[in-house]
Amino acid sequence: TAFLHGELEEEIYIKQPEGFFIPGCEHKVCKLIKSIYGLKQAPKDWHQKFDDIVLSNGFVLNQADKCVYIKFDTSGKGVIICLYVDDM
Repeated sequence: TAFLHGELEEEIYIKQPEGFFIPGCEHKVCKLIKSIYGLKQAPKDWHQKFDDIVLSNGFVLNQADKCVYIKFDTSGKGVIICLYVDDM
């Protein structure tokens, strides 16, 4: 469901989905408010949102691998997050 709730960076319009035409308005398009499956930008938008949230919580992005986040406390205990998003 992550791709269904992703924030969009730009305005995107699509044809009305098949079976959901509004009578008399078949020529109109729909403006997307959130990302959807099949949208080329969905994985990138989701990763950007994840990146913003994780970094705002004190994690540091690994410079060698942009999908690895690291956070250590003062006692030396830490958390390492390795993220994989298909089609990114």
